[in-house]
Amino acid sequence: MYQKGEYVICGINGICQVDGITTLNLSGVDKDREYYLMKPVFSNGSVVYRPADQEDSSIRPALSKSEAENLINEIPNIDIINIIDEKTLEKTYRDLLHSCDPKALVSLIKTILLRKEKRLLKGFKITALDSRYFKQAEDFLYGELSVALNIPRNEMREYISTKLAE
Repeated sequence: MYQKGEYVICGINGICQVDGITTLNLSGVDKDREYYLMKPVFSNGSVVYRPADQEDSSIRPALSKSEAENLINEIPNIDIINIIDEKTLEKTYRDLLHSCDPKALVSLIKTILLRKEKRLLKGFKITALDSRYFKQAEDFLYGELSVALNIPRNEMREYISTKLAE
């Protein structure tokens, strides 16, 4: 079980801080079932309730400082996505985004950057789909790295670039 004050990655809510464990007093809800009360770090005023007894891959502990540093060092070795079919591209992007896997987010970001570069060389703009998923992947990844490394989220892209150039 997660404890109050711990940081976790919770699906599409991104990085959250556990604020406590509670029960819900709502009709149709088991009054004895415990829920994590979590606050998304980068969504002021938002609250997420998640069953404490539900174990799955959409919630995990946030990266530690050393894990975050190791991930950044691994970025050059993380493969891009092998896109087989443009028709299933959005599903592929969505699955990676919802995987809660930071390496999958890096892969998604690298893939979209490469696609953008190729489109620009042909005189085209980035697609709306690529743009939307790129922003979401960056927000999730940079949010987690920001908390782990105690660096403002809006400085993460530059921090990562600097680290990779060393």
